Amino acid sequence: MLQFKYSSLIDAPVEVVWNFHERPDILQILTPPWQPVEIVRREGGLNVGAITEFRIVLGPFPVRWVARHIECEKNRLFTDRQISGPMESWVHRHLFAEENGKTKLTDQIDYEIPGGFIAELLLEWWVNARLTDMFRYRHEVTKRECEK
Repeated sequence: MLQFKYSSLIDAPVEVVWNFHERPDILQILTPPWQPVEIVRREGGLNVGAITEFRIVLGPFPVRWVARHIECEKNRLFTDRQISGPMESWVHRHLFAEENGKTKLTDQIDYEIPGGFIAELLLEWWVNARLTDMFRYRHEVTKRECEK
């Protein structure tokens, strides 16, 4: 199992950052413009059982990715798990923690790449680099929107 983690400090209360993530258009706002991702559907907000479906273009191939929320504690965390998609497994925890009136926002992903150990050795650096780019963008947008 591989792990990726990205954190930043947002100068806004946890409730503000959480409410930002509850917006119906949040995925459109947080998707970097360079990513070939289409949001096909989003149902249920952040609640347990919520479903999100993406269409991602990997090289010449479109891939369907479906995630279900499996955990939600208001102003603290929500977790989604891939139920169909390109990874062998994928669990993404979104963590919100109060720190001196600010919010420490952490995205933590536990994942497995298809193809087993050798594939993970070869691709972990590439996947983590793409995730770093994406979450740097997402956190910058969150910071800009929530620190107003």
